[in-house]
Amino acid sequence: MTSFLSESTTFSQTLDQLKGETVLVLGHRRPDGDCIGSQVALTRILQNLGVNARAVNADPSPRTLTKFLGDTKLHRPEDIADTNAIIITVDCADHARVGDQLKDRFPKVFLNIDHHVSNTKFAEHNLVLSEASATGEILAKFFFDCGYTVDKTTAEALYLGICTDTGQFCYAGTNASVFEVCRLLCEAGCNPSKVSHELYEREKPGRIQLLQRFLASFRMEFQDRVCVGAIQEEFYQETGTKPEDAEGFVDYARSLEGVEIGVLVENRNDILKGSFRAKDKRFRVDLLAKEFKGGGHACAAGFNVESSFDEFYPKLVDAIGRHLEFVKAEGF
Repeated sequence: MTSFLSESTTFSQTLDQLKGETVLVLGHRRPDGDCIGSQVALTRILQNLGVNARAVNADPSPRTLTKFLGDTKLHRPEDIADTNAIIITVDCADHARVGDQLKDRFPKVFLNIDHHVSNTKFAEHNLVLSEASATGEILAKFFFDCGYTVDKTTAEALYLGICTDTGQFCYAGTNASVFEVCRLLCEAGCNPSKVSHELYEREKPGRIQLLQRFLASFRMEFQDRVCVGAIQEEFYQETGTKPEDAEGFVDYARSLEGVEIGVLVENRNDILKGSFRAKDKRFRVDLLAKEFKGGGHACAAGFNVESSFDEFYPKLVDAIGRHLEFVKAEGF
């Protein structure tokens, strides 16, 4: 079989240094499918290689992703007493994404594996492949190139990451290589219909009610090229939902005909979490998110700011307008 990635040798050599060591695999706060899948898969491979590895996240796994953990526990920071552990991060564009508690306890990162174009390469070793559709895709290709044993749980965890970060294989980063590695994951035991069922066919009535409120909040800007939707804090209380239940909502804003950039702004105690989604990578929403000290991908990015929604909205619209002019001028 032809190798997927030239970096696979470096990956294998780096992991060889960890045999017999204690390693923590950290992911980003409010973990999504790619984060959870990557943490689970890498932790299992490390354990198979004789590494004392554990997956740790500042936040718990979302309800729809818990079945992908298998027998790999997702530890919380308070579970970890060993401050001398070697740290690996997955799916984190910068060190702060692991959360303040973990960043402060573990200020040095040994290995950073990621696919975000805005990655700051904050570790001793950085394997950042921004052309990849998901961190799960990178890890799957590393594992197959290196000849590591990929069991059913590992295969489904990796497929989970790829499926979610490609928008069910609809985003621009989806290509023949993605499908080829997914074919190998299926051969290793992944069941795509099971993954799809767990992700998309276990909706709670409250989530649908939350979606109704989000859709009703849509504001169209710049001759309907931009759609902005908001989730106010009281929406969660009214529908009996949690922030994890809004996962994927921003795609509804982007899905409207003629819309080039979709935006979701979530308001919690005057801390706003924003998500940008673009239909085309030329809109470079990672650069737009950078205006608010955020980052991400060319087509998917996010940010956090301290502000009320009403105060922030004009600033958001102004930034988007300037960004659209920049994109036009640069000819992206």
